[in-house]
Amino acid sequence: MATQSFVLGGGCFWCLDAVYRQLRGVQDCVSGYSGGDMPNPDYRSVCSGQTGHHEVVRVDFDPKIISPEAVLDIFFTSHDPTSWDRQGADTGSQYRSVMLYTTEEERTLFETAKERAQAMFETPIVTEIKPLGEFYRAEEYHQDFYAQNPAQGYCTFVVSPKVAKVRKGYAHLLK
Repeated sequence: MATQSFVLGGGCFWCLDAVYRQLRGVQDCVSGYSGGDMPNPDYRSVCSGQTGHHEVVRVDFDPKIISPEAVLDIFFTSHDPTSWDRQGADTGSQYRSVMLYTTEEERTLFETAKERAQAMFETPIVTEIKPLGEFYRAEEYHQDFYAQNPAQGYCTFVVSPKVAKVRKGYAHLLK
């Protein structure tokens, strides 16, 4: 099997991008927008909450090196899937926990991962699982943002703890 891709949203795309880039088998991570109706959205329009789009990442990975199940378990570990339209201080529908599938097989895989993850949380997981519509690549300055801006305040106080949590729990998968 060649490269596999998942499109996932778990709050600010900078966080998921940073988390996945540190893992063996992840070949690329692309920050983008999906889930809404507005064609060719940009960051400002998505942040307005009027487009219906979510901040997402497309994670391209080699399933021979990192399993699809591990990619999804890390997704649920790296954000709060029990919070609707919010991750910490970030609020709005663009921060919704969402998994966007392209096949029925992927939908089933996502549902199984969500059920498996529920054991880690006392409150219900509210992650949406829905079909992937159009995926729009975010502006270039959003790509690999954490590596480009490690001392930026948001990176220091929000992204770094999520990266550290995944590094600790999935050390065997680190590059």
